[in-house]
Amino acid sequence: MKRVYRYLLLVAALAVFFPVSGVLAQDTTITQTVPPSYQLNGVTFEYQGWNNCGPATLTNALTYFGYADDQNRAAGWLKPNNEDKNVSPSQMVEFVNNQVPELPVQAIKRYGGTLDLLKILLSNNFPVIIEAGYDPPPHDLGWMGHYLLVIGYDESQRVLITHDSYDGPNLNYEYDYIDGFWLDFNRTYIVLYETVREAELMTLLGSDADPTQNALNALEKARQEAVENPTDPFVWFNIGSSYVELAPVYQQQAYEYAVTAYDEARKHGLPWRMMWYQFGPFEAYNAVGRYTDTIALADANLNDGGGQWVEETFYYAGVARENLGETQRALDNYQQAVFLNPNFHQAREARDRLQASLSTG
Repeated sequence: MKRVYRYLLLVAALAVFFPVSGVLAQDTTITQTVPPSYQLNGVTFEYQGWNNCGPATLTNALTYFGYADDQNRAAGWLKPNNEDKNVSPSQMVEFVNNQVPELPVQAIKRYGGTLDLLKILLSNNFPVIIEAGYDPPPHDLGWMGHYLLVIGYDESQRVLITHDSYDGPNLNYEYDYIDGFWLDFNRTYIVLYETVREAELMTLLGSDADPTQNALNALEKARQEAVENPTDPFVWFNIGSSYVELAPVYQQQAYEYAVTAYDEARKHGLPWRMMWYQFGPFEAYNAVGRYTDTIALADANLNDGGGQWVEETFYYAGVARENLGETQRALDNYQQAVFLNPNFHQAREARDRLQASLSTG
C-alpha cells in the first residue's frame, strides 16, 4: 500500500502543466467517420538489408509518392557506418525534408499517437511510420527497436496492415499487439505528405499539430498510464521523454522533471538496448549537471556489444566530459561521433567549436 501511495504521489508531482496560456493538455479526439477497412495503393516493398530497418522502411514509404531509389540511398545518408544500430525519427524526417528534392514531399514526427488517428490518416491517404518495440519469436534476440510502415487497417479483424521490412509485406498485426509495443517509444509516428496537403494534415492532427501542445498531450497520456501501471518502466520513460520535448520552451524545469521520471523508469528495469534508440536520459542528465550518470549510461552502451556503433553515445558522453573539464577526452568523443556519422550536426558543431577553442587557448 505504501508503494502504491508513493507512485501516486510521484505521478502527481510530475503532473505539471506549465502556466502558459493555451498549452494545457487538450482532448486530442478527432471525430471523423472512417471506412471499416482501408489500404493505401501504390506502395512497393523492399526487405531491409543488414541492420537497415530505418532506411528500408522510409524508402518503402516514399515509393507511395513515386520515389524510385532503393534503400541504399537513404542508408548512405542516414547511417554512413553500416554497423550503426539506430536511425532516429528526427534523422528520417530530415532526410525526407532536405535530401529528396525531386519530390514535393515533407515529413513530420509526433508523439502520443492513437489507433484512431492512424485510421484517420490512412483513410485520408497519408502513409505513417511508427516506431515500436520488437521482440520476435523465438525471443532469443531480446527486445529491440523497430519501424513499421502502416499502410491500412481492417476493423472487422481489428488489425493494422503493415509493410514490415524485417518480416515481410502486407502483414496483419492486431491492434492490441501494436499498441503494446508502440508504447515503448511514446507512440512516436512519422507522417509523410505532399506539401500542398500540409494544411489538410494539420487539421486532421487537431491539437497535436502544434509540437509543444503535442508534447503536453503525450505527457498527459503517459501520466495517466503511470497511474494505471505504476511499475511499467516504459510509461515512466515516456513521461521523461515528453518533458525533454518540452525543454526548448520550459527549459531547466522540464529537465528536472524529466530526470525524476527517468530515474523511476530505471528502477523498474529497462531493456539493455534502450539507450541505442532513445537519448532523452543523456540530454536530461547533462542538463541538470548529472554528468557522471551520463557517462555511466554511455559506458554501459559501449560494453553491451552494440552501443559502440551509436554516435549519440559518444556525443552525449563528450558533452558530459567537457562539462567535467575533461577537454581532450570530450574532443575525442565528439570526433568519434562524427567519424560514425558525419551528418550528425550537433557532434560536428561541438567538435569544431572545441577544436577552435583549444587551438586559440
